[in-house]
Amino acid sequence: MKITIVGTGYVGLVTGTSFAETGVLVNCVDIDEKKINNLKKGIIPIYEPGLEKMVERNVRNGRLNFTTNLKETLNNCEVVFSAVGTPPDEDGSADLKYVMEVAREVGKNVEDYVVFVTKSTVPIGTAKKVKNIFQKELDKRNSNLTFDVASNPEFLKEGSAVEDFLRPDRIVIGTESKKAEKILKRLYKPFVLNGHPILFMDIPSAELTKYAANSMLATKISFMNDIANLCELVGANVNNVRRGIGSDSRIGHKFIYPGIGYGGSCFPKDVKALIKTADNNKYSLQVLKAVENVNNKQKSVIYNKVYKYFDGKLEGKNIAIWGLSFKPNTDDMREAPSIIIIKKLLKAGANIKAYDPAAVEEAKWRIGEEVEYTDDKNEALIDADALILVTEWSEFRVLNYKVMDKLMNNKIIFDGRNIYDPKELEEFNFKYYGIGL
Repeated sequence: MKITIVGTGYVGLVTGTSFAETGVLVNCVDIDEKKINNLKKGIIPIYEPGLEKMVERNVRNGRLNFTTNLKETLNNCEVVFSAVGTPPDEDGSADLKYVMEVAREVGKNVEDYVVFVTKSTVPIGTAKKVKNIFQKELDKRNSNLTFDVASNPEFLKEGSAVEDFLRPDRIVIGTESKKAEKILKRLYKPFVLNGHPILFMDIPSAELTKYAANSMLATKISFMNDIANLCELVGANVNNVRRGIGSDSRIGHKFIYPGIGYGGSCFPKDVKALIKTADNNKYSLQVLKAVENVNNKQKSVIYNKVYKYFDGKLEGKNIAIWGLSFKPNTDDMREAPSIIIIKKLLKAGANIKAYDPAAVEEAKWRIGEEVEYTDDKNEALIDADALILVTEWSEFRVLNYKVMDKLMNNKIIFDGRNIYDPKELEEFNFKYYGIGL
């Protein structure tokens, strides 16, 4: 079986490589020549555990190819996946120009039946627009070629995307055609041997499912952060509350950990896009608007604690930052809380030393050189008046109190993810400030 993946970003690269792992012949297409040349050499543009070795193995075995020429990949191709970016416009709606351009180019050059699949997260109604553009290109050629469109949203978590694709909880496919359904069922068969389902449905439902899933998870996060803020005001401990409600099987333990807000490429963008879709249909998603508002405020919570502790006198204070990416096991800093926290600290006159296992280079262009970036977590602690834990990387979980005692000016920790034990820190004479405690 031969397929084409258009777009070698996060979704496209993981998707293409994972299909190649099952023996499918995969061509990954991108207009960025530098990126394609690097991929041919085994240099991948993203940080994702396990992906680099998979890319190398499948390129070496001839199952995975990278090119800038879309036309040459369409010969005998059964499925084309559009995995290009859908960045948010200023009004929050998804920008579909790249998706439409892919449909236009495939319609212009395809010579046989193909299933055109939108893998990118796209608003409801996108498949209909794709189908119209595709058909217009065929009409220009006076071609009676048949094709089908389908929606196949991705549910990949950064940091565990390879595992998510190879062993999915479910696969959602929206299509109007039994022929397309049969082809996609064959393509995905190796991934559902674990007994988890392929859910076939109408296209609008598939398009909405991805937005609804991410919005529900974002809602759980913002709800718990709201409760955490209330806990501080009434003298409750959010960790006890979390355990109390998480034991209810209807609620569960996932996504109810309080912190400093969600970030990344999906939750912020998808919540905005779903709100915009509803507004366009003259319906207001009040819950999601509140979710977004809570999250925006939550990103400043840890800064507010630091500001209050130092009585607003942050000028010249040395602040250590552990963690820059929006979550562990990725270098992605899109909408990361660290950006808000650091910029506020810099504006207040603080000096920042920051360390992250993967995201330092990303931070240099997103935040700038006002920050001193270190190659080691302990180096960031030298002469620190306080430490802020922003991202819960594994290497931050166990503290070396003797080293910290020697390096830091003041033994103060602001824990943005509640990963430390306040009682243990008190035993070593550290002052500790968490979320909702």
